[in-house]
Amino acid sequence: MTELLSGPALDAELDRLAVVPRLLIALDFDGTLAPEVDDPAAARALPAARAALLALHALPDTIVALVSGRALESLAAVGEAPDDLPLIGSHGLELRFDATDVRPAVDARDAARVAALRSRLEPIVARVEGAWIEQKPAGLAVHSRLVDDTVAAAALADDVRAAATDGDDALTVRAGKNVVEFAVRDATKGDGLRALAERFAPDAVLFAGDDVTDEDALAVLSRRDLGIKVGSAETVARARVADPAAMAVALERVLDTRRALSGNTR
Repeated sequence: MTELLSGPALDAELDRLAVVPRLLIALDFDGTLAPEVDDPAAARALPAARAALLALHALPDTIVALVSGRALESLAAVGEAPDDLPLIGSHGLELRFDATDVRPAVDARDAARVAALRSRLEPIVARVEGAWIEQKPAGLAVHSRLVDDTVAAAALADDVRAAATDGDDALTVRAGKNVVEFAVRDATKGDGLRALAERFAPDAVLFAGDDVTDEDALAVLSRRDLGIKVGSAETVARARVADPAAMAVALERVLDTRRALSGNTR
């Protein structure tokens, strides 16, 4: 495994990034700002992470955005995001640049495909205790975090993949931690990050994420940018922190430097 920036070397990179004229800070939510929980609706950012995020959002020339596989409505709720904070939901399919510029994921035809997909998967998921389906605008996610039997969880993933693609071979399928997601339109967090960069034209980007799907966003960063992997998994990121608490500390460091630059020390 390649050794990634951490400790003093990461601090130096954060300091470099913090002084660029216009900075985009784009962050995954679950596992990055918020500890993972069994009930996705109960997830909340750590208080220190949320405080740093909101303080950065209030600074000039500092764009803070959340980029998630969650549906936009779910992301706005658990992220407790102000209306003017940009959100990317459903792996880049849903975009909210502000309260007046929201771009939906699907049309009526796609919504019908999602409904048909759910009808195929529901009987399979119902047979596995602890498994459940999360509805998303452009698809579904089958969760197995609460399935105690690892063999049953693996079989469930195989079964729902087969049933989903048998009825619709144009589906996009993604595997994450204890989840398999199906979408009727194809997009990635990398697409969402590109959309943010095109809209806000930053001088540099900080992106952080913990899951397999965050690798798509980390992969589109340039050398002027900084990607941070939260956790111990393999990654294309240049830096690593241990957990959401450590990510909050990294955000606080960027905040302190940018506050000093702007003359706002509160």
